[in-house]
Amino acid sequence: MDTMQMIVIPVVGIVAVAAVTFYAVSFAEIREKSFKDLEESEDGGGFKTSLSSRERRARRKADKQERTKY
Repeated sequence: MDTMQMIVIPVVGIVAVAAVTFYAVSFAEIREKSFKDLEESEDGGGFKTSLSSRERRARRKADKQERTKY
């Protein structure tokens, strides 16, 4: 049992440190992206809501006309 503990405990420690590092980096990237989005949206006066159905329809129509133009 002693040799098993000598192998398992360091492996579990390495896996735990890797998991903590992964989550720390992930949250840092999410926070950085959120701040970047916030900075970009300040120019527009706030977060852009999703497009209305009219805007989506107009965009699809313009895309379709652009494709058929060529």
